[in-house]
Amino acid sequence: MSKEKKYRRPEEAEKAPEEVSQPDVPGEETTETAEEQPETNPLEKKLEEAEAKTAEYLAMAQRVQADFENYRKRNESVRADAYADGRKDVAALMLPVLDNLERAVEAATESCDEALKNGVELVLKQMNDLYQKLEVTPIDRLGEKFDPNLENAVLQGNEEDGEPGTVCQVLQKGYRMGDRVLRHAMVKVVPE
Repeated sequence: MSKEKKYRRPEEAEKAPEEVSQPDVPGEETTETAEEQPETNPLEKKLEEAEAKTAEYLAMAQRVQADFENYRKRNESVRADAYADGRKDVAALMLPVLDNLERAVEAATESCDEALKNGVELVLKQMNDLYQKLEVTPIDRLGEKFDPNLENAVLQGNEEDGEPGTVCQVLQKGYRMGDRVLRHAMVKVVPE
């Protein structure tokens, strides 16, 4: 070391006591705060990290659970719609069979074979019961105002057949399931 560094000038000597720190005396508090001491307990740091991970995993689990609940509800709705569409399609496909059974009953009334007549009537009754369970109802609007949402006008009647704009004859029954039309009725309408 050089001599210049060991000795101080008199101007510096006056300032030196302020800069020199006092040694710690037991029992006396130091003026340094906890903020100046960067020491943290490693266990507390690990605990904070673990709590942060726990919160992150909990939020992730809640999102996954909400996503699954939405998927379940959406899937249930799609399944219900598909089931309703399937019922509607089957009921619509079976309508010609119902029409033919009604024609067979009409033809059997003229027959002298009672067993044939009773058998066809029984099958028609079973078919009507089935449609009743499926909530399929016929569209019966004879004498009412023509509604293009329920009927197809295929023929035009005469003025003496009824009031203008009304259905005067049903050529083929229409059916609906709830609010949905399975088959429009084919009708004859009195011109307006």
